[in-house]
Amino acid sequence: MHSRLATAGAISGFIAVAAGAFGAHALKARLTPELLQVFETGARYQMYHALALLAAAVLAADPANRAAVWAGRLFLLGSVLFSGSLYALALSGIGRFGVITPFGGVAFLGGWLALALAARRP
Repeated sequence: MHSRLATAGAISGFIAVAAGAFGAHALKARLTPELLQVFETGARYQMYHALALLAAAVLAADPANRAAVWAGRLFLLGSVLFSGSLYALALSGIGRFGVITPFGGVAFLGGWLALALAARRP
């Protein structure tokens, strides 16, 4: 297992759980239902990709599997850009943060393609 990717995946999962709990308890009375939904979407996608990051870490145990390392990097970048921009948008109400979100989505898509390539290595 690739220790850096595994550590990043575990930390990202921790942050996703904390964000989900924060949204469900502390933000429910403070945000509009629409902004709360935006925040929850960020937490949900961060958790999905924390798990994907752990899968990339397993495949990256083989040092020759560069696609797995790239998958992990892209999942991490996507989490920062996608989930981070949604958290910022929901907490600040500044809609311009939404411009960043699609770049995170593209990173997620690239991560999934790289993970597919990594999984096909003999």
